[in-house]
Amino acid sequence: MRLSPFRVPTSSTPAIVAANSRIARLARLGQIECARKVFDEMPERSVVSWNSLISAYFLNNQPHVARCLFEQMPQRNTTSYNTLISGYVKLGCLSDAQTIFDTMPESNVVSWTSLLRGYIQAGAINEAEALFRRMPEKNVISCTVMLGGLIQEGRIDDARRLFDTMPERDVVTRTIMVSGYCQMGRTAEAREIFDEMPRRNVIAWTAMISGYAHNLQLDQARKLFEVMPEKNEVTWTAMLTGYTQAGRIEEANDLFKMMKMKPVIACNAMIIGFGQCGMVTEARDVFNQMLEKDDGTWSSMVKIYEQNSSPLEALDAFRSMQMANARPSVPSIVSVLIVCANLAILGHGRQVHAVMVRSHFDSDVFVVSALITVYVKCGELAMARMIFDMSDGKDVGLWNSMITGYAQHGLGEEALKIFNDMCSAGVIPDEITYIGALSACSYSGMVEKGKAIFKTLNSNSMVRPTAEHYACMVDMLGRAGQIEKAMEIIRKMPVEADAVVWGALLGACRIHKKVEIAEIAAKKLLQLEAWNSGPYILLSNIYAAMGRWEDVAKLRKALSLRSVSKSPGCSWIEVDKTVHMFTGGDIMVHPEHEIIACMLERLDGLLKEMGYTPDLSYVLHDVDEEQKMLNLRYHSERQAVAFGLLKVREGMPIRVMKNLRICGDCHSAINLIAKAMAREIILRDANRFHHFKGGNCSCREYW
Repeated sequence: MRLSPFRVPTSSTPAIVAANSRIARLARLGQIECARKVFDEMPERSVVSWNSLISAYFLNNQPHVARCLFEQMPQRNTTSYNTLISGYVKLGCLSDAQTIFDTMPESNVVSWTSLLRGYIQAGAINEAEALFRRMPEKNVISCTVMLGGLIQEGRIDDARRLFDTMPERDVVTRTIMVSGYCQMGRTAEAREIFDEMPRRNVIAWTAMISGYAHNLQLDQARKLFEVMPEKNEVTWTAMLTGYTQAGRIEEANDLFKMMKMKPVIACNAMIIGFGQCGMVTEARDVFNQMLEKDDGTWSSMVKIYEQNSSPLEALDAFRSMQMANARPSVPSIVSVLIVCANLAILGHGRQVHAVMVRSHFDSDVFVVSALITVYVKCGELAMARMIFDMSDGKDVGLWNSMITGYAQHGLGEEALKIFNDMCSAGVIPDEITYIGALSACSYSGMVEKGKAIFKTLNSNSMVRPTAEHYACMVDMLGRAGQIEKAMEIIRKMPVEADAVVWGALLGACRIHKKVEIAEIAAKKLLQLEAWNSGPYILLSNIYAAMGRWEDVAKLRKALSLRSVSKSPGCSWIEVDKTVHMFTGGDIMVHPEHEIIACMLERLDGLLKEMGYTPDLSYVLHDVDEEQKMLNLRYHSERQAVAFGLLKVREGMPIRVMKNLRICGDCHSAINLIAKAMAREIILRDANRFHHFKGGNCSCREYW
């Protein structure tokens, strides 16, 4: 770029000063081209003019242009070099800053301090210390920068030694020491420095109050807060956050109500606090009353809804967040992906995937792991595997996602291959890895391989077997019919068998109709979780399958007397990004119940033609045979499949989710339906996936 002719004035005229101010102002506004135009049109330019424009280019992230301009300067002063060093440091270009520093004809304390700041920002504390020792002159600013670097590295005692040797200390220096001590939990020493301060500004007060609050010393924080002469929004928010983190939500709310002006940061703190206490309505009230919301506000609400079992509200909040042009955060993306995974709503999951790519979160391992889980739980294993293979820097969480995914789909061999690849890659398995690998063996009937993995786990010094690992072993042996060996595992466990372990045994007893052991397991479960209806239902299933209706009636009565509520069986299917819910036996609630009933009747006819005979042992009521057949017809998963056949276009898989375990009769029926209708049906129940296609299921009848 050519420069217009100019001359360097001997002194700055009012016109030059005004033009320099305009350049600086336009640079701050991001109008770099306008700033350049002002510079080019100046009949006279001082060194300050050049320095101002160089600074402007750095401010607008154009270091190359700034450097070119520097090279064209007719004359330079120390400030010119310092402007370049400071600009490079702010952009993280430390080597360029060092090069300019080394070529300076004369450096001053500002030059040294700028470079010192660069090394500290880069985390090169040893180089920073060496540079600091070489400084021919130090002032309070350079010492303060060095203090900050030492504190950043957790070297508070070294920072204190430097602090004590400083000939001069200002309020900034003392405040940094206060913050440093508080970060290390040494609030008493922080308070000593605070009390010795000859003068304090609002930042110093806030640092001490925040330190107390961060360390949950809330009474001390509140006392200081009350006598603070002037409070800002950061101070108020520090107190609010301290109360919410300590679970003292009422005190936080009282403080919040006292605030005359409620800035976004304080509102966000209250929303998060209410959310952590499960007070979703209160969090939503604060959210709705806010006139201004930032990205954090929206992200907090999405996360709160997800964590407090309000998945549909989380989806709505995420959609509204996008409409408000708020930028999603990693927590909000992960939260909404968890919702999509739990509900198995593939359409929404794909939308979030697109948002995630546009927002450049596709390299974050937490987000990618959550995305893989979405595709796994929606039955899209190929897509999950593709994302996994494309991911760089796979951590243990990513490997676990794929191992668990293959396990849930009954693909044990593939799960173990991933497990072996993970070990070969030098990634150390954790507790979840072993749970995934053992589950894969359990779901696929690979008992000997499961035993070998469990033996490896026992010899692993990094991971100790937990009750959940033993539950996997009990489940694996139990599914294989080795109930006595499963009981032996429980008896020899070094840890107390929990509800998961006894639940695994009871589930195995249901499969193999081992009544006596089932009664033992159910009794243990009821001792551990008296509120849980699961043991009653599983034992009731066993009694019903054996025609022991009196025992079924006794269990129902016990269930009623204990006021234990039974979770109703429900299934759902996503069609055109709308979730349709079905409850067992209750077809009338769906607006299209008539055509669903017709489809179910048609399917019954097809099943009869194929030789299907209903397994009435899965009906848990002592009613006549015709009623039992009707009960089976209207199981929630069959309703969802019927609706899918009506609404999901040909060639596309029908994806159905169920909150409980699929019943054996429905498994047989849906397998035949998939064959008769030439459709692929993917059903995810509470435990695993079943891929029905061509008269076969991926579980190979081992479930």
